Amino acid sequence: MQLVDSHSHIDVPEFARDRGEVLARARAAGVTIQIVPAIAAAGWPSLAELCARETGLHPAYGLHPMFLSEHEAAHLDELESWVERDDCVAVGECGLDFYVDGVDADAQRRYFVRQLELAREHELPVVVHARRAVEEVIATVRRIGVDRGVVHSYAGSAEQARQLFQLGFCIGLGGPITYERARRLRALVQSMPLERLLLETDSPDQPLSGAQGLRNEPARLVDVLRTVASLRGEDEGKIAEATTANAKRLFGL
Repeated sequence: MQLVDSHSHIDVPEFARDRGEVLARARAAGVTIQIVPAIAAAGWPSLAELCARETGLHPAYGLHPMFLSEHEAAHLDELESWVERDDCVAVGECGLDFYVDGVDADAQRRYFVRQLELAREHELPVVVHARRAVEEVIATVRRIGVDRGVVHSYAGSAEQARQLFQLGFCIGLGGPITYERARRLRALVQSMPLERLLLETDSPDQPLSGAQGLRNEPARLVDVLRTVASLRGEDEGKIAEATTANAKRLFGL
């Protein structure tokens, strides 16, 4: 099976010591493609270099809503030249996160809106982070007119997911789906259209059930696949084929 990890931060320092071994384990597990979204402008050059050096890694360039202290308004101007690069498959990781008290929501909105505009102008999908902000993300995407993307690590309702599907979006599911207590998320994966599903790990974050406290890595996408197939009562090969096709279609691979 060929699998696509639609959200991996394989470029971050947590993998500096053994990145080669982590990539080898992923490929041995069938995870031959990874979408690697940026976090901040300072990481764009090293992300580009890594993806150029390693087969199967594809960069998205953006400004993560939880790293406002690392962003400057000028980075939005710089971002345009990065999304024009031939290697860029999406704009992101961008979005809104209202989970943490005291967050500068207005600043998040300014960065998010401009990144959506860049995606629309350059006909690219967006990789969206939405935590306690799914409703506003939907409204903003609709207002700006972006017609494709993925809300990664989806945690919204079934109705919100339906609205995202109507807007041309996919949802990304990873480690959280492996926890039995994630009842709403598990119910969603059982009933949602398969053509709107992407698999992800969000490595090194969001470890799977049974691996709490450990660094996550792309090879564990196989366990996400296994869980999704079990919940849907479908063959793992079918899920793998469909989600890989979904990712390739969305990101133009």
